[in-house]
Amino acid sequence: MLTAGDFRNGMTFEMEGQVYRIVEFQHVKPGKGAAFVRTKLKNVITGAVTEQTFNPTTKVEEAQIDRKTMQYLYNDGDTYYFMDNDTFEQLPLTKDDLGDILNYLLDNMEVKVLSYKGKVFGVEPPMFVELEITYTEPGFKGNTSTGTLKPATTQTGYQVNVPLFVEIGDKIRIDTRTGEYMERV
Repeated sequence: MLTAGDFRNGMTFEMEGQVYRIVEFQHVKPGKGAAFVRTKLKNVITGAVTEQTFNPTTKVEEAQIDRKTMQYLYNDGDTYYFMDNDTFEQLPLTKDDLGDILNYLLDNMEVKVLSYKGKVFGVEPPMFVELEITYTEPGFKGNTSTGTLKPATTQTGYQVNVPLFVEIGDKIRIDTRTGEYMERV
């Protein structure tokens, strides 16, 4: 059993015969009244997103999610192919199945494919990925001490804000949980 006070992004649980994944959560402690947990939930089977509030002591059943390590091979239009590292079977997934992971997906990258009772509902990228900058405006000398950021485009087409000293051709590390720049590699 899992209590609503223990909720974290990415957790999955069963409620009312459905399986939900926590997209976003927030512990709210108002000045008056009892504390509560505000969540944005995604139904892993239907893909529907709902918002719901819970009492922090509410108990829910944790869902058994299978996480299998697979390797991304290639894409053919809107279909992306992943290979099971043990059996070498290929699994085709659509753009809708992948969502935001497309911002970080590189050829031959190892990812975790998530499934519930045999139905794939998501893909988890590594916590950090290294991507090359393909376009960014040049930085100006003297502006580096202010900590200002500028937009940059990576090899996957992802737009990220980077410090002024980052140039085209640099490799950067991105945190896939937040989508933010971490450091230059």
